Amino acid sequence: MNIDPKTPVADFLFLFLSVLPCCLFGHCCLFGHCCYAIDRIGSEQSIRDNGGETLISQHEIFELGFFSPPNSTLRYVGIWYYKIEVKPVVWVANRDAPISGKKGVLRIGNDGNLEVLDGNNNIVWTSNASVPSSNTAAILLPTGNFVLSSSGSIGDTATAYWQSFDHPTDTYLPGMRVLVSTVKGENHVLTSWKSADDPSSGDFSIGVDPFGAPQIVIWNQTRRMWRSGQWNGVVFTGVANLSSFASFLYGFGLSEPEANGSRYFTYTPPSGSDLLRFRMGWDGKEEQLRWDDGLKNWTVVQLEPVNDCDLYNFCGNFGVCDVTKSPKCSCPQGFQPKFHDQWNRGNWSGGCKRRTELRCKRNASDAGGNSEQDGFKEFRSMKLPDFANRVPLGDSETCSGNCLANCSCNAYAQDVTTFGCLIWTEDLIDVQILDKGENLMLRLPCSELGSDKKFSNLVLAIISVAGVFFLCITIWLLRRSKRKPKSEIYNSMPIFYEGNSNEFSADLSGSTELVVEGSQVNRPELPLFNFKCVAAATNNFSEESKLGQGGFGPVHKGELPGGQQIAVKRLEVAGRSGQGLEEFKNEIILIAKLQHRNLVRLLGCCIQGEEKLLIYEYMPNKSLDCFLFDQTKQALLDWGKRFAIIEGIARGLLYLHRDSRLRIIHRDLKSSNILLDEEMNPKISDFGMARIFGCNQYEANTVRVVGTYGYMSPEYAMEGLFSIKSDVYGFGVILLEIVSGRKNTSFHLSDYTHTSLIGYAWELWKENKPMELVDPSIRDTCNPSEVLKCIHVGMLCVQDSAALRPKMEYVLLMLESEGTPTLPVPRQPKYICKKTLKGPKDTGFYLDGQDIVSSNDVTVTTVSGR
Repeated sequence: MNIDPKTPVADFLFLFLSVLPCCLFGHCCLFGHCCYAIDRIGSEQSIRDNGGETLISQHEIFELGFFSPPNSTLRYVGIWYYKIEVKPVVWVANRDAPISGKKGVLRIGNDGNLEVLDGNNNIVWTSNASVPSSNTAAILLPTGNFVLSSSGSIGDTATAYWQSFDHPTDTYLPGMRVLVSTVKGENHVLTSWKSADDPSSGDFSIGVDPFGAPQIVIWNQTRRMWRSGQWNGVVFTGVANLSSFASFLYGFGLSEPEANGSRYFTYTPPSGSDLLRFRMGWDGKEEQLRWDDGLKNWTVVQLEPVNDCDLYNFCGNFGVCDVTKSPKCSCPQGFQPKFHDQWNRGNWSGGCKRRTELRCKRNASDAGGNSEQDGFKEFRSMKLPDFANRVPLGDSETCSGNCLANCSCNAYAQDVTTFGCLIWTEDLIDVQILDKGENLMLRLPCSELGSDKKFSNLVLAIISVAGVFFLCITIWLLRRSKRKPKSEIYNSMPIFYEGNSNEFSADLSGSTELVVEGSQVNRPELPLFNFKCVAAATNNFSEESKLGQGGFGPVHKGELPGGQQIAVKRLEVAGRSGQGLEEFKNEIILIAKLQHRNLVRLLGCCIQGEEKLLIYEYMPNKSLDCFLFDQTKQALLDWGKRFAIIEGIARGLLYLHRDSRLRIIHRDLKSSNILLDEEMNPKISDFGMARIFGCNQYEANTVRVVGTYGYMSPEYAMEGLFSIKSDVYGFGVILLEIVSGRKNTSFHLSDYTHTSLIGYAWELWKENKPMELVDPSIRDTCNPSEVLKCIHVGMLCVQDSAALRPKMEYVLLMLESEGTPTLPVPRQPKYICKKTLKGPKDTGFYLDGQDIVSSNDVTVTTVSGR
């Protein structure tokens, strides 16, 4: 059809075609997704339900708008996930005031507050904040937080007038802060939906109980349904199957107290790219969900309660629940069921009662003049009872003494690094046995401890009688033998030094004490061995008895009279060894105070003139490197043994860093310092370079850098800074060596294009080929998921930045977690570079501009600038 441009129809069409692009552009830029998605509204803008208008956050993670739940026509303003296929609602504004029909509007009112209006322009919901000016704007952040602030500072949560993260409904998102305040008491943070189709406030809520040690609690209205157990600074201690939920537990943190005394729980996902949420279900179940992009669905990572024992106070007051036993409920020592008939029928809600009252609660006639005090029975691996009281202790006070002084005290628990002193003055409520729980000291009258006491007295009596008998036999044999044969001279030689022990201190020039935070740590009393006996035990330190050579000096194998095998470390004469008297003294003072199954045990020492010896328990399988880097012995270390060795080293380091009385930094952790006993259990050795930190000390600096190249962290090798993270770096190197069967420093002597095992491992990790790192002798028989987890943990431990390396408690938690936990993503090492070929025989590499290479495994005691 031809249209005359001069006709009215042509004028109309020309005008329409001219205006249409502008209208489409305006509509697109204001509410549509064609040009770009808007994430904010101002004082003159609104979101209308009948127009299908929404806000979409930056990076298109969350969307805000009107919605209807399944099987409902009611309308609500909410926030949900945008891009993914399954889009659960994470926040609802007007949850208790729904709108009928699609005429609702979300806007900023005249007073500057957010408000939701129904079809009759009635306000059904408002942010109700104190807003000093009506010139406000609201933005939907990529975290899912909807923030109202002044137009000039939109998006700044620090100056926000109101934000949805402070008013959650049933979902907790990473980035939210949960208040912990003893002044305000219990804080119900999340409230469930009424049902799966009804967002209105339901019966179940979850929040923080701040009293004692903070813990998470689920309530059914005002009645407790479940609790997490006390927070110990790392995890919530009452969660069943702790290692199974490592990915759930890893990431929680408690902030430092603010000026008003308030603290906040926060959660940081192990991987920032994961979509994670915690939800209080309408059925009373709390769950953590993670989006699985492969399955295109939400997977439940953790669910509470898990079993009957997780239900609050399932066995009644003073009852103990153990899900592995049948029946699950029992009464502890000194207690009996309160209602026997109900208990026998499987109704345990009545709980238990004491068989005998505590001494302080009996009257004079009942006491009968018995002056015996109450005592305590230790129960291990417990979920500590609810309603604990944290008690500050003076310098001369103890937790047990505080409990005994309080007649109402029924039990106590003490951990100087976490809870401090907790006591219970009411009935013990919600007690459960866990795989990895805490120790509880239950107060009992002396009569209830009598069976143990009688047994102990009987054992002491038997030992005393036996001792007297053997002493008489020994005296008789000595008198009978007038002269010993020459062959018995060695067997009769005294093992221990019989002189004055003060001579020992005189032989050590200088102080044999360490000072930590102003307090002296005195030298422990060690057995002093007879030098002649030790020399005879090692065949006068012959070459045949020599086990190896270290920076300290040679190590010899010996056998004492009676058959006990020992390892003797002999300090070389001054001038011949890189280490000397200071390291000798350090090892005596330090290792004698340490007792752990994964640390080598020091039996004693010996000093005579210039001879200075350390006597250790003998390790028949020598050191880890003897197996790991020997082609003929590698096959003896299957994956099961290697993983057990990794876990053992981690436990030993955790003891040094956290569980020993003083925090110990080893500073020379390497595979040759990991000894193996007859069952291939690992034991950390060689503490000559170790340093003691105080409980409040985390980092130190030294001008005397000690350690072994290839195992030293970058900040230590180049700046002299060392901390517990220095040992974590060394552990990461050992872990990668155990997995690969290759020494970290072996690469610079080979034709590989990498300077170290770490660089090689990173290249394989980056190319998604980590299994190529695995030792060929175990590659076909290993557990792939465990191996990949170990490689991942190893790469986290050898990161350049000490702040990014995990502490050993997190390392052990990741290693012992079942399945494949969600772990942080490691960063590329900056100081590990590829080799640069200079010629047919000339190869070189650099470490941050410095040529630092060690071609062997010898410990370096001092690094000086050129």
